[in-house]
Amino acid sequence: MRNYIIKRLLLIPLTLFGILLINFAIIQLAPGGPVEYMLAQYKGIDTSATGNILSGKPNLNSEKYQGSKGVPEDLVKELEQQFGFDKPVHKRFIKMLKDYISFDFGKSYYKDKTVLELIKERMPVSISLGLWSTLIIYLIAIPLGIKKAQQDGKKFDIITSAIIFTGSAIPVFLSAVFLIVLFAGGTYLQIFPLKGLISDNWESFSLWRKIGDYFWHITLPIICIVAGGIASLTMLTKNSFIDELSKQYVLTAKAKGLSPSRILYHHVFRNAMMIIIAGIPGLLMKILFTGSLFIEIIFSLNGMGLLGYEAIMTRDYPVVFGTLYIFALLGLILKLISDLTYSLVDPRVNFDKI
Repeated sequence: MRNYIIKRLLLIPLTLFGILLINFAIIQLAPGGPVEYMLAQYKGIDTSATGNILSGKPNLNSEKYQGSKGVPEDLVKELEQQFGFDKPVHKRFIKMLKDYISFDFGKSYYKDKTVLELIKERMPVSISLGLWSTLIIYLIAIPLGIKKAQQDGKKFDIITSAIIFTGSAIPVFLSAVFLIVLFAGGTYLQIFPLKGLISDNWESFSLWRKIGDYFWHITLPIICIVAGGIASLTMLTKNSFIDELSKQYVLTAKAKGLSPSRILYHHVFRNAMMIIIAGIPGLLMKILFTGSLFIEIIFSLNGMGLLGYEAIMTRDYPVVFGTLYIFALLGLILKLISDLTYSLVDPRVNFDKI
């Protein structure tokens, strides 16, 4: 196992290099750019339209930037120098790699903060949404999936399937709006807050009131995420246990007179949980950085998903690549943890041969 861990750790830098290289190349070809964005703001143009401007591409008037028409040349050069576009592409990429080794992601183009400061500010929100949602999804889906496997085709299985699939079919943003209308002062009740992860005067609260205030704010966002993510894990658990229950070793255990609960939890459980454990990193990463984007927008939660989205829309490249680097690194680490958990659950799994 030690050799496998060393190999995987050595592959992480190579994988990060490939991810950054591909995305850096895509960004260079993408329309718009920070220079075009600032030129549009200088000329009073709606910056949402800059996506249709081909940054860095000569136009029919032989101008480097389409937005530079009618703008002083000195200002264009100053903007290029400010954003580092006065240097060749390969030099910019090499400098970025050198900085990223020491986790120096630079400073945001439009916010008066470094990328690391922005990530530190936003990460607690994403971690809160991701960890609590993943924990609750697993606490509900695994027992429910096991029960559905035992009651396959019966009334309980049919009713619960209808409920969870209906919940998962409703878009997350629609569920969020529905809950806001019902419970957050939209039209009916005003039980839960609509904005933020904590109250403005949270620092003045006692310890228990701080904990209560935190869960009070996070309840509705968590409900939305859990409702949308529980169906796939429940069905995965059910199918995994049904597959194991039909195998020969289960029939042998029944023939020996073992009780159904002993067969299920002492023999079937470990084998059936293998594929479920493998899905933890993917589910956690999805909730952490992508699945909660609409939730962060609707409930005004400043998390990593919203930070990355805002950076892409404003062409804030340091933030784009900084968050991408963190996402990729966490994903690789979580995948390694998942593989190690495999071997703990089933000693027959030996990654040293890989």
